[in-house]
Amino acid sequence: MTDRLGYRRKFGVIAPSTNTIVQPEFDMMRVPGVTSHYGRILIRDGRIGDDEGMEALLEQIRASMADCVEGIMTMQPDYMVMGMSAETFWDGVEGNRQFVAQIKELSGGLDVATGAEACERALKLFGAKKIGVVTPYTPIGDANVRKFFTELGFEVGTIKGLCCPSAVSIAHVSEQTLREAILEVDGPDVDAIVQCGTNLCMTELADEAERWLGKPVIAINAATWWMALRDNGIDEKLYGYGSLLRDH
Repeated sequence: MTDRLGYRRKFGVIAPSTNTIVQPEFDMMRVPGVTSHYGRILIRDGRIGDDEGMEALLEQIRASMADCVEGIMTMQPDYMVMGMSAETFWDGVEGNRQFVAQIKELSGGLDVATGAEACERALKLFGAKKIGVVTPYTPIGDANVRKFFTELGFEVGTIKGLCCPSAVSIAHVSEQTLREAILEVDGPDVDAIVQCGTNLCMTELADEAERWLGKPVIAINAATWWMALRDNGIDEKLYGYGSLLRDH
């Protein structure tokens, strides 16, 4: 017997309690037979307007991770998906590997899609060498993003960190602000633009921006969803969320 709606795959998604964008964006990109089921990490203090706040947020996430995964496992998922990105970039490539290993251990060996690895795969697929990056983070978060991509061999040009004051306020960033940020990190020598932060509303704007710029604009929610689908042999092409899901 298979799940009536998730008859192809059931994804267990880990997301902070403060995040209001990742779930609706994943839902917009749904395909028949694949369902997403969310475990929420309780964030009591979502202030992230400075480096100390970013560190405190990550401490809250780490303290609640095991309980979150335990809850998700009660619905017997087939695969795990990270609906948050800062933790997946922290401490560079090795930090991401350790994080994946932790989730695999907590979930009894399930594979997991992280935003960091999804962006890595996408950039390699596109053959990008130099990238521009947009994030909601403070300088400490941007430094970890730079570390991750630099360790993989990418040249990281401008990073535009929006220094959002709280985890909730990330979802309030306007389309105009994001448009300006994309243009700020672009340049004639930039091969692709990456957006980090799963609570930034970016998937549809990234699709549009690719048409203005003539180059890949990788929204992290679209990339993570793409990785999850393709890892599970689901090859539907989705339109309106960027060339990654449309053409690959």
